[in-house]
Formats: sequence, structure tokens, C-alpha cells
Amino acid sequence: MLIKGVTLRGLEVFEALAKTGSVAQTAEVTGLSQPAVSQQLRNLEKALGTDLVDHGRRPMVPTSAGRNFLARTQAVLSELRLAQSELSMMDLSHLPALSIGLIDDFDNDLTPRLATALAESLTECRFKMITASSHDILRAIEADEIHLAVTATTDEPQQGLIEFPLVRDPFILVTPKGFIHDPQAPIGQLEQLPFLRYAADQMISQQIEAQISQQDITFENRFEVGSHLALMAMVARHIGWAVTTPLGYMRAARFHDDIDALPLPFGKAARRISLFASKDWADQLPRTVAQTTKGLIKRQMVNPAIVKLPWLAQDFQVLDELS
Repeated sequence: MLIKGVTLRGLEVFEALAKTGSVAQTAEVTGLSQPAVSQQLRNLEKALGTDLVDHGRRPMVPTSAGRNFLARTQAVLSELRLAQSELSMMDLSHLPALSIGLIDDFDNDLTPRLATALAESLTECRFKMITASSHDILRAIEADEIHLAVTATTDEPQQGLIEFPLVRDPFILVTPKGFIHDPQAPIGQLEQLPFLRYAADQMISQQIEAQISQQDITFENRFEVGSHLALMAMVARHIGWAVTTPLGYMRAARFHDDIDALPLPFGKAARRISLFASKDWADQLPRTVAQTTKGLIKRQMVNPAIVKLPWLAQDFQVLDELS
């Protein structure tokens, strides 16, 4: 969730002002009045608690903090503009309402970008987006409580739903930094710390347990943790180790300096993340939203993960449609 006071319009104003150095020129570029430009900038700086431009210079130039924030602003706006361009080919004016459920794996990065792109395109539509667990989202779309669902799959056919595959998200090992000193024999080393499990009622936990059972391996069942970030924090604090996915690892960026991500040492397995829509949906919207979502996943999650962990390149990939 954005900090209160950080708005899309404010980011656009700051980007334009950093380029032009002039409130008057920024007003021309954005179509706002000069007082509105100044107000947008003041609101953004107040929300962030720092000056983004040197107000005493003409033309205005970004401060050190402003230069850092500008790079992020440009990246975010670029993603949103690309997502909007993918959606703009559609006539969405006929939609009175649209609701989408997404797994909370996307809560930090993808959900805000997708929500903004859709809301900007669905200007006459009542729009709702929720984040929840995979089980809850699947139940919601099966009960016709939401129109579209982005969720992990059970690998079983979902009756009455059309599936648009998005990404293959392989299971990986995460351990405290430097804990695995012999990558050729990790199992014995893992037995020195507890296995930190996701809560048993979560789909990801059930899929991980199924993979471990197939390999005829057992680990002490001492910890179950319902919060993904709490689980990663416990790994970072050397309380134990866990099995997660690249999506989960990238979501826990604050802990990367204190954890290692490694290939799963007991077989290869992955979950599939897909977009689901009712078969009653007659138009192109689900397919286009799926394509837009895949683009965001690739640019925001897959590509950065592979840069950080090159060994993921063959397994962490966006997917083609089911045949």
C-alpha cells in the first residue's frame, strides 16, 4: 500500500518537474495549473518527509534524495504506462464492475501496479481488488464472489473456470547466510536446525509437504508459521531453514543480506500460478489481464530474480497458455 499522500498524479508531477526544472513548464506538460503543480509537489514531499527538489534554485533540480526517488518513480511510471498500453486496445466502457482476487505473494510489487493500470483504464467501472490465500481466492471465484482470480493452482481441473497460466514458481531452499558450507551434502546439515514450515492450512505448505513425502524424507515438525515475512525473518535470525519459491524470496528483499537461496536438495518441484475466469465470461478481458499480469511478473519478479540467482533461469519462467 502506498504511503498516504503519495499519488500517481504526484509522481507524474515530480517526474515532469525533475525534467523541466520549471513549475510553469510542468503545468504545460501535465495539463494542471501552476498552483496545482506546486500543491502536488508539496503533498508528495510532505508524505515522504523530505525535499525532492531544491526550491531555492532556478531551474529547480532534484536533491540527493530526489535523485534516488526519481529513479524509482520513473521505473514505476514506466511499468504502469506499459501495462496501460496493453489494456488500452480494449473497450472497457461496458463494464459496470470488476473484482479481482490475488494471492498475497504479489502484494508488495505486482498488485499495486496492476491495480493502478486497471483503474486508469476502467474509468467508468467500479473496481475492487483483494489479496488473500490461494484457497480463499479459489473459493471466492467458485462462489462467483469475484470475477477474476490470480492464484496458485492445485493441478486439478477447476470446473466451470478457464485457466490462463502465468508463471512457473519452483520450490527453493532458504537457509541462514553461510549455514550450508557443503552444497554437495546439504541434507545432513539441514538436520542441525529446525525446518520452519508454512501453516498447514496454506496451499504452499501442502505442496511442499507432498514433495518432501515423495522423497521419503522426514523432518521434525516443530514450527508452523502463518506469515511469509515472519518465516523469512526467522530464517534470517538462524532459528531454522525453510522451503519457499522465488516469488516468496523476492518478496522478502529486506532479509536477503541474512539468508541464502539454494536449489531444492530433495527433488525438483514447482507450483503454477494462473489467472482464472468463469467460462461465462464472453469477452477478451481475462486474456488481456493475464497478458498484462505476465508482463508485470516477468519485468518485476522473474528478471530481477534471475539476475540475483542465475541458476533459476531454467525453472522460474512465465508460461504459455494451456493446450
